[in-house]
Amino acid sequence: MAGYGAGGPQVEGHPHGTNLPCLWNKGHCAACVQIPQAPDMIDIHSHPLPGVDDGARSFEVAIEMCQLSAEDGVTHLVATPHSNYTYTFDPGLNRQLLSELQEKVGDKPKLLLGCDFHLSYDNIQICAQNSKDFTINQTSYLLVELPDQFIPDHISRVYYDIQVAGLKPIVTHPERNALIQRKPELVEQWVSIGCLVQVTAQSYTGGFGSKARKFSEKLLNEGLVHFFASDAHDVKRRPPILSECYEKLAKERGEEFANLVMRQNPEAVINGLPMPPQPDWTGTNEDAGVRKRSWYSFLLGR
Repeated sequence: MAGYGAGGPQVEGHPHGTNLPCLWNKGHCAACVQIPQAPDMIDIHSHPLPGVDDGARSFEVAIEMCQLSAEDGVTHLVATPHSNYTYTFDPGLNRQLLSELQEKVGDKPKLLLGCDFHLSYDNIQICAQNSKDFTINQTSYLLVELPDQFIPDHISRVYYDIQVAGLKPIVTHPERNALIQRKPELVEQWVSIGCLVQVTAQSYTGGFGSKARKFSEKLLNEGLVHFFASDAHDVKRRPPILSECYEKLAKERGEEFANLVMRQNPEAVINGLPMPPQPDWTGTNEDAGVRKRSWYSFLLGR
């Protein structure tokens, strides 16, 4: 099992012991040459903007988060402040903080804006007036977060209406939602009508417990995961680390798939492009090749 300590990531059974400084430097030591190394990655969900939500508490922490992300191999980091009943989403302030943070950290990683968009009636009304304030890098892709307490019966209709409005909803961390864990068929239903799914990297590597890890694996097995992101809030408990997730994906599902969900799919999102063809994990293809139909074929009737 993997975790994080003061000395960096900790993985049991590694030749170095428990502390692995080699992972921070992309693992170029002799004991790690067999571990698939993470290429450039894109993180579409994180909370480095200081003081706007429960993420970075100061510019010092924000800078450290960005530096850690860049050292881990992330080229583009999307800052996604919460917009919910607890935290007020201020687009102007967010842009100002992003500019100041980019100036302080330098060129790497490239910082972009988005929103951890709580799916509520009030939020939807505001987003309908100016969606570019909430979408990732002013594209049509929108991170949407469901409440932990209940899931409205009409949620699929809401997702459909969001798409009719020209937006592409990305459902964030369903593997951590206890209600969705008890109703896994909901995720398949949402994907079938055009939603995309983002799983937290630490969920897949065990950082959020066995239930989240097992549910992440279930979603992967059913072809229902399009992105892994850090959802980073700090540098210790929830750090902006993706390489461990990449290495596990590459080992268990191949480097082609790891590159797809941690580079190619996120790259399409930040550039506002259509999603690449997605792999078929349903067992219908003997070689688990890439399906020709995209998820949006359900909407287009193709």
